[in-house]
Amino acid sequence: MPERAAGAPTTDGRVQKGNETRRQVLAQAMRIASTEGLAALSIGRLATELELSKSGVFALFGSKEELQLATVRAAEQVYLDRVITPALRRPAGLERLWALMEGWLEYSRTRVFPGGCFFYAVGAEFDAQPGRVRDALVEGSRAWHELITGQLEAARADGQLSADADAEQLGFEALALLEYANAMSLLHDDEAPYARSRRAVLRLLRAESTGTASLPAE
Repeated sequence: MPERAAGAPTTDGRVQKGNETRRQVLAQAMRIASTEGLAALSIGRLATELELSKSGVFALFGSKEELQLATVRAAEQVYLDRVITPALRRPAGLERLWALMEGWLEYSRTRVFPGGCFFYAVGAEFDAQPGRVRDALVEGSRAWHELITGQLEAARADGQLSADADAEQLGFEALALLEYANAMSLLHDDEAPYARSRRAVLRLLRAESTGTASLPAE
């Protein structure tokens, strides 16, 4: 059996510790950003709150912008795990679309991030601020909208929606209803907007449905 290279355990231990510290920092950064915005993040603040060395946190990210970008990427992974991946197990079309709608409502309602939808919060913060952070948010937003529109187009092609259904318009209206529920729930500290949004999206889809795909009862 070959001998382990000298110093390998120490190196592995340092890498593991660095990865764990990075996860710890990003978890706290996502919590802060979802309620206070990405601008509220700083290497010094995170080091203090987590009782870590400032130099150690700086070594992981290097700048505030890199910290912000890393936080956005970490939030995207959470979003993927909670909302998108479970829905992709469903057949394409209305069934997958509805799974995405319900997954999103649950993600926001249960406060996976304390500020509701992470991307609703930071998108409003950076929508008029050109730069790498805004570009990352635009890319994620575009991918989400294309995923929704794609399911509507698949449903139309499969005969689940009327032939003249406007997938772009339906997607826009459905997502607007979700985001409004998120905003009103946060503002009024009330879960009722989620139930109203769910009913509204369901009625929107039923109005264009041919009845060939099952949609849940209200």
